[in-house]
Amino acid sequence: MSEALTHSESIHVDAGPATVYAVVSDVTRTGEWSPVCRECWWDEGDGPRVGAWFTGRNVTPERDWQTRCQVTVADEGRAFGWSVGPDIVFWTYTMQDSDGGTLLTESWEFPPAGQAVFVERYGDDAAAQIADREAAARAGIPATLAAIKKAIEQR
Repeated sequence: MSEALTHSESIHVDAGPATVYAVVSDVTRTGEWSPVCRECWWDEGDGPRVGAWFTGRNVTPERDWQTRCQVTVADEGRAFGWSVGPDIVFWTYTMQDSDGGTLLTESWEFPPAGQAVFVERYGDDAAAQIADREAAARAGIPATLAAIKKAIEQR
């Protein structure tokens, strides 16, 4: 666990960065495009700003669970991200002007400190749990990006 596990992919969206940011920073819409997260809600009075908190409800065939998340970056038209746990796993969307639209990148990082939490939580099963999360990120990111693109471009 001396290295962070990371994965990111990008997709071109036919909309400007401000439009893309407005969509991805509205966590209440996450259930529209995530293959695992079915819904998210802000803590009362919160919204897309650094330090804001929200809860996500995730569902897989094996289980249903909630996570507490804190916004770590909220740079309108450029980047939006949060940490799960907090500080166990980091998710970030970045937006760049590209060919009359936006290059949207989704990134996932599972740092050594987050992996250590899994070792403490899951003991001998930690390696399998970590591998499951990495596989889910690798499969989920392209599916999520495609669904975000579709949601934005069908407006």
